[in-house]
Amino acid sequence: MTDSLQMIANGLTTVPSGELVKFLQDYTAKEAVELIVVGQPKQMNNEPSENMRYVQAFVTHLQRTIPHIPVVYYDERFTSVMAHQAMLEGGLRKKKRQEKGLVDEISAVIILQAYLESKKYRFNL
Repeated sequence: MTDSLQMIANGLTTVPSGELVKFLQDYTAKEAVELIVVGQPKQMNNEPSENMRYVQAFVTHLQRTIPHIPVVYYDERFTSVMAHQAMLEGGLRKKKRQEKGLVDEISAVIILQAYLESKKYRFNL
């Protein structure tokens, strides 16, 4: 008999943008990382948002710095709304819900979990 095991995403920490590539370099040197998932900013009509140029520049730099780990994009629409809703349902106070770093971390977890679920990452025991 085999059971299905589902991967669950969780957050690490929030890192300032200027320190992110170095953080990922250090992290991937210590941990087994198969893939990096990056939120893809899109407009409601499915076109890239204006922020996409910044994300593309970041991904290009990341791929040059850590070339052995593939990077994929995943739609990030509504993740901030979903993060705020999760914090509200979790009973976090208004001041805590306004912390951008916490919203970003929860949004990142939502993006990663959605990516994993879209690929049906399951393992047999």
